[in-house]
Amino acid sequence: MSILTVLLLFAAGFLSGVVNAVAGGGTFITFGAMTLGGVPPISANATSSLTQFPGYVTSTLAYWSDIKTMWRKALLLMAVSVLGALGGSLILLSLDNPSFRALVPWLLIAATALFAAGPWLKPKPRETDTVTPLGRMAGPFIQFLTSIYGGFFGAGLGIMMLATLGIAEKGSYHRLNALKNLLSIVIAAVAIVIFTMGGVVSWIHVLVMVPGVALGGYMGVWTAKRLPQSVMRLFVIFVGLSLAFYYFTVG
Repeated sequence: MSILTVLLLFAAGFLSGVVNAVAGGGTFITFGAMTLGGVPPISANATSSLTQFPGYVTSTLAYWSDIKTMWRKALLLMAVSVLGALGGSLILLSLDNPSFRALVPWLLIAATALFAAGPWLKPKPRETDTVTPLGRMAGPFIQFLTSIYGGFFGAGLGIMMLATLGIAEKGSYHRLNALKNLLSIVIAAVAIVIFTMGGVVSWIHVLVMVPGVALGGYMGVWTAKRLPQSVMRLFVIFVGLSLAFYYFTVG
């Protein structure tokens, strides 16, 4: 790996951290940087999951006081998330790179559309914990399906999970966001273990990009105060659509 490649990957990790702190969607940056740099798509997807993991941990710690008040519900959702992420990551490993590559542009379009619709998918704040009309088992079942996607691909997972939790669970926006952050750790951790055992993680890329992601996440606070979120969201949508176009045309 040349010095220029190292610098470009570090810059991609840094930009990913900034994007996640401001608007979300940093996975598009890390996945795109690695695939454009010649990393096979399955390895790029697996490695990107690992590079985003520290951000999930820090986001969860920020909501720790909220999480401690709902351990019973959280444990059930964590359990089904483990099963779903296990299934999704094993499905990914069952594919070869050409098969997964054929799916990538469609996955990118779906994830980009999900990301673009994010502001309209956020659950509305509630003054009280009203009971969901879908029944007690709806939340765990929907979370199981969502975590399959998270283990398989993961781009746009946070927005998807916040939307599905808002449909199936009760509580305020902050309660749902706390659950989303915690469950993101579980899904990513399971996927990382499976991908590591499957030998598809590029550790040299992890070592180069994780410091950039961490630094970018810290600098994202500064950026958020000076750059409108809408600008960063448009940038992420542009990246997602550009990557999809690249995969459609290059094949």
